[in-house]
Amino acid sequence: MNFTTRFHQVRYAETDQMRFVHHSNYVKYFEMSRIEWLDALGVSYAQMEREGLLMPVVSVAMTFKKPLHFGDSFKVKVSLKKPPLATLEFDYAITNQAEEEICTGSTVLAFITAEKNKAVRCPKIILDQFT
Repeated sequence: MNFTTRFHQVRYAETDQMRFVHHSNYVKYFEMSRIEWLDALGVSYAQMEREGLLMPVVSVAMTFKKPLHFGDSFKVKVSLKKPPLATLEFDYAITNQAEEEICTGSTVLAFITAEKNKAVRCPKIILDQFT
């Protein structure tokens, strides 16, 4: 299942001394796109947390192609690699306002209980989106 965010604008605080978006912010952009993806599915991550289900990132990878700068606009395409089981595996592609590819990446998130940090299977509310 693919989802593309609306355009976002790079804020000054996200840039570094080289006037590029600092590499750590791309992980935040990935997270932002995952939350928007869940929202588009009608799933509230905040509600899942209140119910004791957490989704920590267990793996992240990124490849940078071009920098983003202060004032640039960008969007994130997020794709679920395969139907979820005990993990969610995503691919990302960030493009700027000129549709140039800026960064690609991937993450793996696990489902765990907040109470015991025990791994669990994907919740029904997400699985139902794939049946």
